[in-house]
Amino acid sequence: MTKPAPQTRDSDGTVGKALAVLDQIAEAGRPVRFGEVLAASSHPKATLYRLMQTLTNQGMLSYDETHQTYAPGLRLVRLAHAAWRQSALAPVARPFLDQLSADVGETIHLAQLDRGQVLYVDKRNAATPIEMFSQAGKIGPGYCTGVGKAMIAHLSQEAQEDAIRRQAFFAHTPNTLATPEALLAELAEIRADGVAFDREEHEPGIICIAVPILSEAGKVMGGLSITSSVQRQSLEELDALRPALMKTAKEIAAAAETWQFPS
Repeated sequence: MTKPAPQTRDSDGTVGKALAVLDQIAEAGRPVRFGEVLAASSHPKATLYRLMQTLTNQGMLSYDETHQTYAPGLRLVRLAHAAWRQSALAPVARPFLDQLSADVGETIHLAQLDRGQVLYVDKRNAATPIEMFSQAGKIGPGYCTGVGKAMIAHLSQEAQEDAIRRQAFFAHTPNTLATPEALLAELAEIRADGVAFDREEHEPGIICIAVPILSEAGKVMGGLSITSSVQRQSLEELDALRPALMKTAKEIAAAAETWQFPS
C-alpha cells in the first residue's frame, strides 16, 4: 500500500497534483499498481490516470506492461543526479568527510533539511560498520536525530516554527522528545551549546553528536554528525570528538562559501 499523496495547494494546479502523485509512488519504495495509487489518492480515477499517463509519457514514471506496475522513471533519476551535483553539500564536503572519518573511525553523516525533515546526502561508515537506519538519499525525522536538531536549532524563528509544525512526534524509543514543548526546550540548549546529541532517540542503541554547518551570515547549510552505538562509545566519549567535528563543519562551510548555495 502506498502512502497518502502529499497535500497540494489549489494554486499549485496540475503541476502540483502531478508532483504529489510522483512523490506518492516514489515513497512506496517498490513498483506499484494503479489501483494501489488510486486507493490512497484523493483524485478521481480519470484524473489520476491522466496524471500518471503524462508522467509516464515524460519519462518521470516508467510502466512495466508485464506486471502492470509504475515506478520512478529514468528522467527522474537524471534530474536527481543533476540536483545532487548542484544543490547538495556532498560534492563540496567529500574530502572533509573522508578526513574526519579517517580521524575518528566512526560513522559520519552529512545532512540537509528538506521541509523540516533530514535528508542524508552523504555518509562514511565506521571502520567496523554498525546497522542503522540512515543511508545517503534517505529521509529521516528532524525532531529525534542529532543532525535534525542541530539544524532546526539554528533556523530563524519563523523557519523553526514551520519545521516544528512538520514533525510527527512519534515516540520511536523511550528517549524520544515526543512533544513540541520538549523539543523547543532542547533546541534552546543546542543553540547555546553549539552541539546536539541523539540519546537513542530515533533508534535503540544508536547515539551521536552533531553540529550545524553555518554560512558566515548564519544560514543553515546542513548538519554533520559522528554516530556510534552504546556498545562502542558513551555520550561523554563522543563529546570528546566535539573539536574535530566542529572544525570539519567550519571547513565545509568555508569551502561552500565559494559555491553558489541555493537560496
